Amino acid sequence: MMIETRALPLALALMASTVGAFQSVDITPTTTRMSTTGTALAMDRRNFGAAVIGGIVAGNVWNPTKPAMAEVFLDPAMYGDQELRVSAVDSIKEKVRRAILQKPVLAPSFYQLSLLDGLSYNERTKKYGPDGSVVANVLSSKSTDTYTQNLQEACNVLIEGAKALKRKTAITVSDAVAIGGAEAIESVGGPVLAVQLGRMEPAKGAPLPPLPVDLFSGTRSASEVSDAFRSAGLTEREMTALLSGLMTLELVEKSRSAEDWKESAKPKFRERGKMGRMSEFKQLTDEDIANAEAAEFDDDDDGEDPLFDDGRTYIADSFGTRDERFGKRIGAEQIDEKTFNKYLKELDEASSKKKGGNVSDYGWIGVLLADGDVTQTWLKKYAGSNLNYLKDLKVSFNAVTQLGAVYTGGKYESLLKNKGRKTLNDDQLNLF
Repeated sequence: MMIETRALPLALALMASTVGAFQSVDITPTTTRMSTTGTALAMDRRNFGAAVIGGIVAGNVWNPTKPAMAEVFLDPAMYGDQELRVSAVDSIKEKVRRAILQKPVLAPSFYQLSLLDGLSYNERTKKYGPDGSVVANVLSSKSTDTYTQNLQEACNVLIEGAKALKRKTAITVSDAVAIGGAEAIESVGGPVLAVQLGRMEPAKGAPLPPLPVDLFSGTRSASEVSDAFRSAGLTEREMTALLSGLMTLELVEKSRSAEDWKESAKPKFRERGKMGRMSEFKQLTDEDIANAEAAEFDDDDDGEDPLFDDGRTYIADSFGTRDERFGKRIGAEQIDEKTFNKYLKELDEASSKKKGGNVSDYGWIGVLLADGDVTQTWLKKYAGSNLNYLKDLKVSFNAVTQLGAVYTGGKYESLLKNKGRKTLNDDQLNLF
């Protein structure tokens, strides 16, 4: 998949339409539950284009005016209709999973985008935050290294995914960034990470956050990475959990390559009534199998562009299962939710003086986590308990994707506005 350098001109074209794509929706609340990954937001379908991409990318990059830096406004009820929002979220998740299946090295990039978007928040000034501005930051970067190119390719996937929804429903790019990070973890066998939806796009022409996009490239010092988490208001415990997730994404051996991503997980063809019998039956010929496969992919839908060169449309044949409803997991043979702390165990052993291992085998993240006293303490705890690790990873990811959020909209504003954030250290474990 080549990086689409036309993404910025496309965003400018979309700016030609009105910026008021997402308008307030008057709905009667029937529940006080906040929307998570399974719930998304109702929107005006007719004016989708400008606010999704133009407001984020084109406005940030090209508008010379510099309005005041605003908070990240979040309205959990913005999308409304549950069927539409579930459909929108699932569509983005399937788009991300397909991109990762095609090019497994993109898995860390989607996760890095979500972290960079959240870490742009400055706790002292209460400015910036996870509003999707990271997309404009990455696409405007002139770097040509592999790390940046993968980030740009991940941005293009999210933009195309949001654009493809404009005829049926819609979703903000800022929400798509958070969903993409959660799906990256799930794609390698990790847990389902809940994502709060409802982020509004940044104001037109808002300045880009100063956080460097190469923060996770391995070229930055450990102190720079730690300072970024600290400036955003995250604790060392939360940093350890989030960076452990990134290390797992980078180390997991991808079990599927770009060549076999279309391979079906369905059983091989056998003659009817001959299942399990290995003798005295006529095997199907290659021609029989080819004809059956061709018939399997017959598509009666009109008006949709094929995804394969031979005209077929890709559909995840494992649809409906909890683990693989958006496609195969690329690391499922090596790691799953029950063994997601596999590399943390190995790193903990390598950092032990008795074992005498080499922590550099686990990249710059391994060196960072094994170097500090606090991070090493939490590393040991996560290595000893996968359950504690998964709990902290879920809470930390939910926190970093909501940093600086100002809740708006009726009951949510009255209940959550100006409410202080609880960190993982507020669980009264008293470890330090």
